[in-house]
Amino acid sequence: MKKISYLTVFISLFGIASADASGYSNKKFKGEIASGLEVQVAPTLVEEIPEEAPGELGFAVYEYQGTASNEGTKLFIPTSMYVRIGGGMNLGFATDAANYFGTEHKTKNSYTAQLGLGWDLSSYIRTEIDFQTTTLKFQDLADKAATYNTIGGTLYFDLARRYIVSGDITHRRSFVPFLGLGAAIGTYEFQGASGSNGMVVAAPRATLGFNIMFGDLIGIDIAYQYQMMIGNGFGWGASDGGIDNISNIMTTLRANF
Repeated sequence: MKKISYLTVFISLFGIASADASGYSNKKFKGEIASGLEVQVAPTLVEEIPEEAPGELGFAVYEYQGTASNEGTKLFIPTSMYVRIGGGMNLGFATDAANYFGTEHKTKNSYTAQLGLGWDLSSYIRTEIDFQTTTLKFQDLADKAATYNTIGGTLYFDLARRYIVSGDITHRRSFVPFLGLGAAIGTYEFQGASGSNGMVVAAPRATLGFNIMFGDLIGIDIAYQYQMMIGNGFGWGASDGGIDNISNIMTTLRANF
């Protein structure tokens, strides 16, 4: 029995000596526990984390790897609705001229105001209803103008995915081009001699532009808008069959919620 006890003590002392000889002392071990070990995560592991790590754990791994601090990469829930407000300037060269007693007059210093409410149907498709009021003025007709007030609906197609979800990380694009197609209905008023009032239909209404996001919720849209106005022409000698083509450059603020 004594020989066994001596052997046990010898093995224990040999183990301690070996640990000290390797430079990994008990004191060093305790120090590492107190300060916390630095964990190195392999890149292949990071690629697997999004499918398995929920909540803060996934974010912590990405943050450790330096991914979470990249521009446009954040933990947030994409919104489903937005409002827009803004306006635009009329493009006289791309808008039909008014026919006033046989003389054509191009638009000049004309403008549009817009207020809209939209819904995101997916990360590519959204729909929107809006109110627009348009004032058209004409060259050499200072006392005459045409005013449109319309309510319309547009289906928009974003040409790039607005956000990409990968596990716990949602990447939001800062620049998204889009196109839209819709229609509107409303009233018109043509001021001045021989003017007329009535109903107008904007069909089709087509939009092509791009969105720039300043953050998760606020962005700006810059777009070209074409409308084929079906009504009574510009109200003065409507020999064109009551159809006028109107083009605007629109700049609107879009706020998501």
